[in-house]
Amino acid sequence: MRAIAINVGANTNEPGFRGPLFPDGSFEYIPIPEAKPTADPVPTYADLELDTDVSGVADRPVHFDPEFPEVGGERYTYGDEHGVKAGPLSELSAGDYLVFYATLSTTGEPPDWASPQWGAHVIGHFRLARDPVTGEAYRDLPAAERAVFDSNAHVKRADFDARILLLGDPDGSRLYETVVPLSAPSGGTDANWLVTERSSDSGKGPWWRRPMRFDADATAELLAFADDHPGAVFD
Repeated sequence: MRAIAINVGANTNEPGFRGPLFPDGSFEYIPIPEAKPTADPVPTYADLELDTDVSGVADRPVHFDPEFPEVGGERYTYGDEHGVKAGPLSELSAGDYLVFYATLSTTGEPPDWASPQWGAHVIGHFRLARDPVTGEAYRDLPAAERAVFDSNAHVKRADFDARILLLGDPDGSRLYETVVPLSAPSGGTDANWLVTERSSDSGKGPWWRRPMRFDADATAELLAFADDHPGAVFD
């Protein structure tokens, strides 16, 4: 068992704001905008019925990826067209974990374990139901096997462009109710020990944008924190 963690979700580049982190450790998952034409209809920000004020981008279609049934998705799917993520993700196998983290803006009175303005936090994971599927292999799959990815944002694009597609086992995948922090309370750019001591990343430079690898022991530890309270990392 191993895991790779990747950055997802709304950020200060697109659509111009981050999702919120609330004082109790809960959050709102906000996808990035869809940047390419789609062959199938996709939701807009207004369709997501978010608590966050998205009036400035309400009519923009979203790139709902990763896809979570907890917030309206059909399955646990993820696709990526960028080699910097697709390469590491292709190393995973069925039963391994794809972990998602997002940069979130702290709202209200920040809890003791959270950075005061923004931070990187784990928001969910997939336990892979099958080995990752490359874009080339996807095109050659029988129709019944391709169908499990029909709801993925890359498959809905007018021109399919995913280099990798991943499917989560519904019995081992979920969007969290509360986050697992990766940033230290001292600031969003300061990596905590889960990054510097448990992952493959040094925690130097823009670590919150990079894929991180976790071995079996570190993966088990990370998943255990996901079942605990948000500040457990700092207990």
